[in-house]
Order: sequence, then structure tokens, then C-alpha cells
Amino acid sequence: MYNISDKKAFLKERLSKKRYIHSLNVSEECIKLAKLYGEDTKKAEFAGLLHDICKELPSDEQYQMVVESKFSVCREELDTRSLWHGIAGAYFVKKEFGIEDIDIINAIRFHTVGRAGMSRLEEIVYLADLVSAERDYKDVERMRKLVYSNLEKAMLEAFKFSIESVLKKGGVLPDCTVDGYNFYVRFLKKIH
Repeated sequence: MYNISDKKAFLKERLSKKRYIHSLNVSEECIKLAKLYGEDTKKAEFAGLLHDICKELPSDEQYQMVVESKFSVCREELDTRSLWHGIAGAYFVKKEFGIEDIDIINAIRFHTVGRAGMSRLEEIVYLADLVSAERDYKDVERMRKLVYSNLEKAMLEAFKFSIESVLKKGGVLPDCTVDGYNFYVRFLKKIH
């Protein structure tokens, strides 16, 4: 159903070598996390592989897809070019590949911004993107350990990391990102 080898060939033609390797690494990370957390490994591999499918398209093409998608997109997302590829990618896989699985569509759609109430697959893709093999930011090893020990705590840390990063750059925060952060804070307080 997922035609992984066809999609790899498609991406190899479409993406730079660096982005293609990143996509393969995220896909591999998704498989490991899916096994650990009881998610469908094929779906995880597929969503992880395609998460950045529109990342290197020209801005005007990405924006056009965001508008055409009819997805709910907040002003902050529209104002932030670096966020368009997730929305465009979700629309692209739906339109061009006929993907109707809302879990896969949402995993691609929200892999940069996150949201409250993410499915397990969405969480896996979001975190796999953050800790994939080529990532080398300061706290990546700590984050990798957390991802493999407590998914919800890892999500909260990932939201903190993302929000701090945006604030340092003077960017705007999409509503869904703030909602996601608040969701995991509340979730973890209920548990402990």
C-alpha cells in the first residue's frame, strides 16, 4: 500500500542529497519509535519518509498549496515561510498520492508546529524529526534518551525547545504550538 521504494526514488529525484538523507534518517527513526511505542511501523516509516516532501519547493509553490489545501491554518503559520512545507506536504501526499489516512496527513501537517491531542504517529514523526541520526544540536543526546524513555515528557521538552528557538529568532508562535505545549504540561501534571 505504501510503496516505500517508489517514494524513496521519487524523493531522491526531488530533494537535495542532504534533505534526502534526513528523510531516510527520520523514516528509520520512526520505525524504531513505532516498534517501541506500539504504532504501525509501515505507516510510521511512510509518514517519516515523506514529512519534508515539499521542503525544497519554491516559496510561491508551497504557499499556493497551503492556500489550496483548505486546512485550518492560523495567521502565524501563514506569516512564517519555514512552516509552509508541512502543510504543503500534507496536501501534496493527499492530492498526488491519494493518501486519505488522516493520521499520516496530520503527522506530515503538524511535524514542525505540533498541536494538542496529537496521535501517537504524529508524536513519533515530530520527535523522529528532532532526533534523527544527523541531528547534532547541543542537547540532542539528552533528547534522544528522553524520546526512548518517556514519549510524553519528550513531547513537552520538544515543545519547549521549539518555542525557545522561535523566541530567540523573534518569530511568532502558531496557536497550535502554544496549545500543544499547554496540552503536554496539563497531561503530565495529571499523571504525576
